[in-house]
Amino acid sequence: MEFSTVTQIAFASAALLFFIFSLTLIFYSKRIQLHWSFYLAALIHAGWLASIPVTSLLAPSMPGSLFCIETLHYAAWIYALVRNTEHLCSSKLPKLYKYGLYAVAIAALLLALAVDGMGYTGKHIDQLVIWQGILFSIISLLGVEQLYRNVLNYRLVKLLCLNLAFIFIFDAYLFSQSLFLYSLSADLWQARAAVAMAASLFMTVGVVTLNQPAMQSAKLTLSRPIAFYTTSLTLAGALLTLLAIAGYYVELHGGSWGTVIYTLLLATGLISITVVFSSNTTRERLKVLINKHLFSHKYDYRAEWLRLINQLSQPTTPDEIHTRAINVVADLFKSRGGALWLRRGKVLVPVQQVNVVMDISEMIEPESTEFCLELEQEWVFSPHSPSMALAQHNELLPEWVEHLAEVWLILPLLNENSLVGFMALTEPQDKAMLNWEDLDLIKTVGRQVASYLERHEQSELLAESRQFDAFNKLAAYVMHDLKNLIAQQSLVVKNAEKHKDNPAFVEDAMNTINNSVVRMKNLLRKLQHNEPEEITVFPVKQVLIEAIRRCQKSKPTPTLRTLSDDWKAKADFDSLVMVFTHIIQNAQDATHEDGYIDIEGDIEGKILAISIEDNGSGMTLDFIQSRLFKPFETTKTGKGMGIGMYQAREYTQSLGGNIAVESSPGEGTTFIITVPVV
Repeated sequence: MEFSTVTQIAFASAALLFFIFSLTLIFYSKRIQLHWSFYLAALIHAGWLASIPVTSLLAPSMPGSLFCIETLHYAAWIYALVRNTEHLCSSKLPKLYKYGLYAVAIAALLLALAVDGMGYTGKHIDQLVIWQGILFSIISLLGVEQLYRNVLNYRLVKLLCLNLAFIFIFDAYLFSQSLFLYSLSADLWQARAAVAMAASLFMTVGVVTLNQPAMQSAKLTLSRPIAFYTTSLTLAGALLTLLAIAGYYVELHGGSWGTVIYTLLLATGLISITVVFSSNTTRERLKVLINKHLFSHKYDYRAEWLRLINQLSQPTTPDEIHTRAINVVADLFKSRGGALWLRRGKVLVPVQQVNVVMDISEMIEPESTEFCLELEQEWVFSPHSPSMALAQHNELLPEWVEHLAEVWLILPLLNENSLVGFMALTEPQDKAMLNWEDLDLIKTVGRQVASYLERHEQSELLAESRQFDAFNKLAAYVMHDLKNLIAQQSLVVKNAEKHKDNPAFVEDAMNTINNSVVRMKNLLRKLQHNEPEEITVFPVKQVLIEAIRRCQKSKPTPTLRTLSDDWKAKADFDSLVMVFTHIIQNAQDATHEDGYIDIEGDIEGKILAISIEDNGSGMTLDFIQSRLFKPFETTKTGKGMGIGMYQAREYTQSLGGNIAVESSPGEGTTFIITVPVV
């Protein structure tokens, strides 16, 4: 069979692309962990493709040397497929099968060398190539099948097997068609080069994008968009475009259609490989595209979704809501635990932690930071990820993340486009790198958990609203009592003119007035009047001095230590005094008269932290987390309504600050009030 110019161009182009594929394999050899025989077989295949245009310039028909190279490239692939099947699998192949293939390959090589030595040419060589091609293409397909079936969780190997199968299936078709005439078809032989070009291009892209073994499903399946829409539209559009360009070229410059097509294929292949190598973004997108549309998914999304909904819908107490949200997400990704932050006013504050060693109660994040703004864009942070794609926004992470060494990822909790909060998960036992499937599931779960938390918070707000309704009813009863008190004092005033000289009346009147005063004082303590706020800028030190003055009748007397006059806040003066007054009074109630209450200040950036420390009775962790800041929860039976600390924290958070508590039963308590300064 003689080789035309177009055939020579086609095989030269295929040789170049296959050589690039071979170099890519060698470049990523440490990552992809294939046996060295695979790299050798790829290089021999590239050499075989290159030998066809070279030898065609030296001989008018297929010489014996070309028959030797044809045999060598088949033998190399047979050996590579057998060795890689054993290398990548725990079990060995049957010895009869393995050594039988080796014997056939060696015998064929010896026959080819003998034929070359005898000087056979022309039809004799063609016939030998046909029979050998039929035999070896079937044997090679058998080797591909063994490798494909035995390697279960390596997607790159699956992709390589598909492309090699494509090459060997076409060879079987080529040689079986040529068997009828005992001569090789020039057109099909030329098409063999196009098959090699396409396979080498796909395999090169696969090696670049899937160059790390991953223990996940490598079962091939086409997604519905690819199977129904994308494939047909893309192929049809590409075909029409290539035909239009090629037709225009031929019309202007003349020449052979084959030359144009193979030149375009070569140029397209080289450009594609260059783009894949030079652009990390392109590699990542191709990796996602291949995994998403060619392989089965890592997760059974229906099963995961049903399990998530079932866990979140189980009955729970208000104290367990945050813990359940953390545990559900942690179990889904095999994480040991995590921590939860939720929006409170203008800040995101930690509300719960599970199996996190370090205390996170002071790790507060304002909503206006770049970290929170990036979370609103549904970005998942992976603080210690080796992947550049996952770590590209890690410079926005808050400083406190550096102190949480066990943090694996931070996922946003979004309800519609609003950031409800975020969750940090600890590192799982299986430290597999995150891929697009994990990120899709993380974002979806984050939205569902955000909806779950929002629903429960709305329920709590509704319950609080009902409690305030009860409070309003109580106020009505108080007004009734005031009416009675006024009636008593009116009676005293009415009778004063007549009995003012009667000592018994005077004594009784004094007792009545004293009783009224005591009762009105108690009522006034329970009532809170909602007056319009007057926002001004003032030194925080003045606020603390006024709060101490209001609490001076009780013991122990608070001690104000380091606090600068330059630290100023912008708020309503009386409301901020109320915050510190509540906390100081609580400290006095919990501390013996010979104890102490120390007040200190410390500033960091634009945040002022005021600590109020006492050596009183202290509080349990359970009380702090579940009752301290809840309205109508109090330990002072008969002395309060339990809304003081609730109001204090609500007002502080509305300013962009927070109230944190550190306490140990029997040792004392420290309240840390943070407020922004101007």
